[in-house]
Amino acid sequence: MTTSDTSESLTHDVDDSGSTAAGLLGAALAVTAWATGSVLAKVMDMGGMAIAVYRFLLHFGLLWIWMQARGNPFTIAAARKSFWGGLALAFDVALFFSAIKLTSVINATIIGALQPVLVGVVAARFFGEKIRARDAMWSLLALVGVFGVVLAGEDSGVSSFTGDLLAVGALFCWSGYFIASKHSKGRMTPTEFTTGSAMWTGLLNVPMALAIGQDLSTPSQQDFLLLLAMILIAGVFGHSAMNWSLVQIPLWVGSTFTLLIPVAASVMAWLVLDEPLTLTQMAFTVLVLAALAAIVVGQPKKPTAK
Repeated sequence: MTTSDTSESLTHDVDDSGSTAAGLLGAALAVTAWATGSVLAKVMDMGGMAIAVYRFLLHFGLLWIWMQARGNPFTIAAARKSFWGGLALAFDVALFFSAIKLTSVINATIIGALQPVLVGVVAARFFGEKIRARDAMWSLLALVGVFGVVLAGEDSGVSSFTGDLLAVGALFCWSGYFIASKHSKGRMTPTEFTTGSAMWTGLLNVPMALAIGQDLSTPSQQDFLLLLAMILIAGVFGHSAMNWSLVQIPLWVGSTFTLLIPVAASVMAWLVLDEPLTLTQMAFTVLVLAALAAIVVGQPKKPTAK
């Protein structure tokens, strides 16, 4: 299946007939899109929560228009059912950006990279997903690779216990968003969940941004264009692709794919922003990619859990 085929399939509601292969490809494309969003955010002259407010509210508006045009309007029922996913994502965004301001990027990134461990436990306990020993081994190697990429990079931040606690909170909220997405299966379409969670994330970040004094005034023309690119790539495509994929693949697999985010972001920052990327980081990047490739190749043709 090509990238264009996958993009086209995301515009249609799917059911259990979707293949695992398509789900894996969708998850890989989703985390790559999220990494692109991180690079775009770095060059924008806006606060982190201000970016979140504009990104997710505009994201919601585009998806709302899309659903209206398809004759499947976004409903109050869908908004209610997607609340917990939006709440988790809203606090993840708020806590992570606050953590970055207080602790080192290394600490915040490493704590966030523990998400597959937490989600794996939840997936096994509540969704009945069974993680094979070989997959657990490859996941651990991918996690080691992420730690290596981050630790081998340069960082001038100052660590703090408070910042680390905020990063832990973001970890739980980010995991909660994945769990809510998986739980939405059968209750609403992936498009409805993505639209609803975007709405709640944008709305809930408004009072949080105002509370810490962030400027929510109209973005400059350049920032607005970058916002649109972020919305289309990381927002509309990234979140839609992952929420769609989580209906097709086990929750823990989708979570493990998020280990690609810091790796892909580092490579993109090196290519686009001319940020340093050491040979050690490149070696660990290859380790992450090899481990995730081994997980993908070893997956059965059909999801292991329903």
